[in-house]
Parts: sequence; structure tokens; C-alpha cells
Amino acid sequence: MYEYIKGIIIELTPTYVIVETANMAYHIEISVQTYSAIHPYVNQMITLYLQSIVREDTHLLFGFYNKEERELFRHLISVSGIGANTARTILSAISNNDLKNYIQQAKINELKSIKGIGQKTAERIVVELRDKIGKVGNENIFVPIHNTIKEEALSALLMLGYAKNMSEKVIDKILSKNPHLSTEELIKQALKEI
Repeated sequence: MYEYIKGIIIELTPTYVIVETANMAYHIEISVQTYSAIHPYVNQMITLYLQSIVREDTHLLFGFYNKEERELFRHLISVSGIGANTARTILSAISNNDLKNYIQQAKINELKSIKGIGQKTAERIVVELRDKIGKVGNENIFVPIHNTIKEEALSALLMLGYAKNMSEKVIDKILSKNPHLSTEELIKQALKEI
């Protein structure tokens, strides 16, 4: 596993950078966000945080200007149906803070406005990452204190189109058996029982 690369930018485009270090040049895929951050440093020493993706036919390196963007990338590729290129597209289309806010506030339409993201994918991003995303980076996302796990789970199910009465009954049933579930676990169990 690679942590970071420190070297000189030899070539830079909005989708990739070539970094030379120790007499070797590495082709590294980047987002537009990282491109904007490193653009002033062409022919200078930079550090990029790395994520390697190994496939049957290729070994890719993705580079990020900061650890926060890399963590968001890792979270995105953990969502079913989102690959590395789709995650990079999302990070290129919106800022880290906007992405975190869209997920925390379940802004499905804003996520859908990103090329290649449909309704179901946007919903999966919110459901699977809502509990995790506030932990990314040093900035804490404001989450209202009055939001209980039950309310968050109910809100997610309603957003997914399930009836309120049925959703409440299923959530109450699950919580009565296991009151210490996280919001994500509660939603996943409820989806199996509805």
C-alpha cells in the first residue's frame, strides 16, 4: 500500500499528473480539485497522497492533494456501484465540503446533478455514507443534536419512498431487539425487513 509520493511534476493535465521521484516517473490519476491545487507547482516538488487500485488488466494510482479528499474517495469507492473513475468524477464536480453536506443533509437532487449519478446511486451514497462522512477530515459537519438514530433512519427510509407508518413499525421492532445499532446498521436491517 502506498501512502504518498513526493516528487517533481513533469506533466500535468486536469485528469492526470506525472511525478518524477528517485529517477522514476509515475502516472497518477487526479481529480480536477487536486489539479487546481497543484497547478501552480509545475516543475516543483509536491506531495500527493495515494490510493492504488489493482485490476485484472492494470494497476492504477490515484493522487490527492490532501488526506481529506483521499478519505472521501475511499468512502465513495466502498459504495456498491461506484468505481474509482466515478468517485473521481464526483470529487471533480464538487468540493469536499459540498459533498459532505449533500450526504449529511440527504440532498439527492444535488448528487444526481453530477454526471453519471442517478437516483439509486445517489440514494445509496447517502444511506451508506451518512454515518461515516462526518468523521472525514478535521472539520466537523453540523449534525443537529435532536436527531436521534431512529429519526435519521426514518428520514432515510422516507426519502427512499417507504411509507412512514410501516417504516416506524419496522424501526421500533428492530430497536426493541437491539437498541445499540448505528444509524447505518438500523437502515440496512430495516431495508431487509420492509
